[in-house]
Amino acid sequence: QVQLVESGGGLVQAGGSLRLSCAASGSIPRNNAMGWYRQTPGKQRELVAGIRSDGSTTYVESVKGRFTISRDNAKNLVYLQMNNLKPEDTAIYYCTSGVSRGSVITYNYWGQGTQVTVSS
Repeated sequence: QVQLVESGGGLVQAGGSLRLSCAASGSIPRNNAMGWYRQTPGKQRELVAGIRSDGSTTYVESVKGRFTISRDNAKNLVYLQMNNLKPEDTAIYYCTSGVSRGSVITYNYWGQGTQVTVSS
């Protein structure tokens, strides 16, 4: 079991920045991958960014150049730095944890979510 606790959401004006944090605890595997999903009402949950245990990252096209995912393996923390925020980034952001096997990542643990609201 892995427990995830997010923090750092809030209300910001368009063009502003926020940093989300996620603290992981429990039985974290060596090939652990972490990520951030977001969801808005009526839409499917979307993988925003992911990071493997080796530090390799992936981003959804809409956030490339604006968001940066990073992790501190020693402290079991993962961050999402969000710059130049846009109203369409408004969503509940969920931290997720899983395992990577080759090119496949399976996320199977989720945090409670943190609200990010970007005003225009």
